[in-house]
Amino acid sequence: MLPYFYIQELGLSSKISESDEGIFTGVNLAADQPGINVKYPSPEAGNDEKASAEATNEPAAIAKKEIRKRPVVTITLDETNSKHAIQVLRMKVGDQMHLTDGKGHLITATIVNDHRKHCQVSVDFIESQEKKGSEVTIAIALTKNTSRFEWFLEKAAELGVSRVIPLITKRTEKQKFKEERLQNILVSAMLQSQQTWLLQMNAPVEFGQLIANPELAPASNRYIAHCIETDRLPLKHSLLSSIILIGPEGDFTSEEIATALSNGYQPVTLGPTRLRTETAGMAAATLLRIGN
Repeated sequence: MLPYFYIQELGLSSKISESDEGIFTGVNLAADQPGINVKYPSPEAGNDEKASAEATNEPAAIAKKEIRKRPVVTITLDETNSKHAIQVLRMKVGDQMHLTDGKGHLITATIVNDHRKHCQVSVDFIESQEKKGSEVTIAIALTKNTSRFEWFLEKAAELGVSRVIPLITKRTEKQKFKEERLQNILVSAMLQSQQTWLLQMNAPVEFGQLIANPELAPASNRYIAHCIETDRLPLKHSLLSSIILIGPEGDFTSEEIATALSNGYQPVTLGPTRLRTETAGMAAATLLRIGN
């Protein structure tokens, strides 16, 4: 399998035109952005090549030279990606890789310059991938131990969760939020699991604010997982979009649960045992994304 790299600033169009051979012919790639270079071949040179191939009766050569007439797009990777490709993975000129912008686009590219700080790749083709499965949002309370929240984020990204909303509840003990570090974890998990859609993460939101404003996370199904021994249904997979609320250590307060229920959230259970916050988040992600 080809290694994946994240290139945030590509600015690709969601509509991609491809030739019959599977080679892209017209891509709205932001060529004015740093690190992207587009070269258009001379039409006269292309005609000369075609005439030469016809004279030697080599139809395969004609097709090959026609492909060469298409624009040549090269991308210069940043220093971090260059170092990882050349020094860590020991890739060389001619090796292929995948690039993604985290928005569903997948580029297959070939290294043309294996500089360890400014690696250059030539774009072979681009495809646009739709999201697979249902849209799942997990609104989960921040944990006292930061590493546990980081672990949850990594697993949620690997499972293909669409969005995570860090929750601040009445029993949330720690509210520190290292956005850059957490974003790096999400990118690494996306690349490791070879996906092209990056999990979106909101800034921390107060519980009451999320409940009062459904537009923060639109969803067809709304669930709240809590530990109070009342009537709760087992959480089940759905083809419709879903959001589930996961509480902090010590669970949601009875007032928070009542507020959620009065605003259309359905009470659910994640099983017969009591789970840590991050474990409950992963269990919910698994059930909603993969099914029972």
